[in-house]
Amino acid sequence: MANDTTPSPVDLLGTVPDELAGALAAHFLARGEPAYRVQQVLHWIYQSDAVDVDGMTNLPEPERKALSEAFSLSEPEAQTVSISSDGTVKHLWKLVDGELIESVLIPTDDRLTLCLSSQAGCAMGCTFCATGWAGFRRQLSAGEIVAQYRGAGRWARTHEMGPISNIVYMGMGEPLANRKAVHASLTILNQGFSVGARRITVSTVGLVPGILELAERPEQFRLALSLHSPESALRQELIPLEKRFPLPAVVRALQKFNEAGGKRITFEYTMIRGVNDDLMLAPKLADLATSLHAFVNLIPFNPIPFQDWGPSTRERIAAFRETLEARGVAVAVRQPRGRDIDAACGQLRATAMKDADAS
Repeated sequence: MANDTTPSPVDLLGTVPDELAGALAAHFLARGEPAYRVQQVLHWIYQSDAVDVDGMTNLPEPERKALSEAFSLSEPEAQTVSISSDGTVKHLWKLVDGELIESVLIPTDDRLTLCLSSQAGCAMGCTFCATGWAGFRRQLSAGEIVAQYRGAGRWARTHEMGPISNIVYMGMGEPLANRKAVHASLTILNQGFSVGARRITVSTVGLVPGILELAERPEQFRLALSLHSPESALRQELIPLEKRFPLPAVVRALQKFNEAGGKRITFEYTMIRGVNDDLMLAPKLADLATSLHAFVNLIPFNPIPFQDWGPSTRERIAAFRETLEARGVAVAVRQPRGRDIDAACGQLRATAMKDADAS
């Protein structure tokens, strides 16, 4: 039986702009079409938001047919859209193979932030995260990551939320465990869709090789570390990866990230009552933040299925904040968003899977 040598279609959403322009140029040259066809297609992808090749109406029909055979353009289906009383919007996207991923639109007075996913599920097993409960399914492609931006952005504009101003890789999955696709998606969002690098933040639980690789990029992408404890022993109870990449090694990598210049680090610190909110930890958190000039987000724990923890009290969170501020650390308390729609990372997917198991 002969092997199928038909090349796979080039992903219009998942190919970095320079390579995509080259592939399109070769395609149209081979068909005897004018060079301006390339810019027409790029405009449909990055500015005019075509949902499929047939929607590129300034291309002749034969060219659209040929383009759809050599290139692919697809977006996930919105299985559910949940809107919170506070304006937060969560999309549960169904991918072509049936996998479910989430993205969240978070509006504030001066910005609209998109929290997107980089994996279907997650292998990190963090004890406070709903995504890890369901385990790891597969990596997302660069196109599947970018498609969340396009799909959520289209929904936001249609519903008068305005354009997405900021992007955080804080949804399902560990971004730096999917480095090839994440790096490609960063380039596509920055160069293709003109999202400023300083408006894009990549979150990690501490994969040292990925932090070092991100530090080498010339763009000033931001980095958020899911810290949750300034002590390695306690952090290991919350984040199993601490065994492989202990906090001292992570800090050394973050110092390299800082040395690259202009790349802000944020510590994400989920405050769990009776677990990591002992006041003795606050000065240690302040020392660590000061050493790296890091901003600290204190985050009240958002309850998840199959975990009986609760958030720290307001008084305890305020005490942490006061300790940090007294030591000159920039700190904010992140207000819980979308609790009425399961908007925390992985919650909606975990709830859907739980319901499916019960049926």
